[in-house]
Amino acid sequence: MDLTLKIWRQASAGEKGKLVDYQVQNISSEASFLEMLDVLNERLVREGEDPVAFDHDCREGICGACSLYINGRPHGPDKGITTCQLHMRRFKDGETIVIEPWRAKPFPVIKDLMVDRSAFDEIIQAGGYVSINTGGVPDANAIPIPKRDADTAMDAAACIGCGACVAACKNASAMLFVSAKVSQFAVLPQGKIEARERVQNMVAKMDELGFGNCTNTYACEAECPKEISVSHIARMNREYLSAKLVSQIE
Repeated sequence: MDLTLKIWRQASAGEKGKLVDYQVQNISSEASFLEMLDVLNERLVREGEDPVAFDHDCREGICGACSLYINGRPHGPDKGITTCQLHMRRFKDGETIVIEPWRAKPFPVIKDLMVDRSAFDEIIQAGGYVSINTGGVPDANAIPIPKRDADTAMDAAACIGCGACVAACKNASAMLFVSAKVSQFAVLPQGKIEARERVQNMVAKMDELGFGNCTNTYACEAECPKEISVSHIARMNREYLSAKLVSQIE
């Protein structure tokens, strides 16, 4: 496959960036998208040019580091995958592919296609954990939990924090991410003790960091590589409203 790549190049957060055209030839249709970028970077290094900076780690769809905006979609044209799981057979020979970083104020560009997603870490630090003493590790069946609740918590915990929901949202909302992290604790007994403080602190931190409000377009769910449901946003809103009302009464 011969392709034209329009890649966002930006030396640092303080400098202006632009799309730069690159030509790549003889790319196997069975290569992954990141392998195609590796081929380009190897050529750039041989030619004495600065390689394109992009995040990657596991390349197995687990870590979410490989976050690229490809032809106007987070993680590219496939559904339910991360960029590292995208293969070149999804593109046509001679096609032009536009590759950009996440576009959100809370995710400033570090270099080229790399962005700083530490804002998500700050939200987790604000309340995305259980800090109570739960004692020793109990047997798996020692705490009876309805299967529906266990499944809901596990589905929410599948969120890898890649930020595709933010990139897909026209308001750069992080509500799908935050709601997933709220839900994974809210439906389990271990998480209920700190539930009110958790949701209030995480939402407050999300707003403080500059993420926008939910647009109700469901673009976040459509582009999430783990297909997290927007129903978690509804649960977070209920948890938040309940927590605020109880706090006022107390």
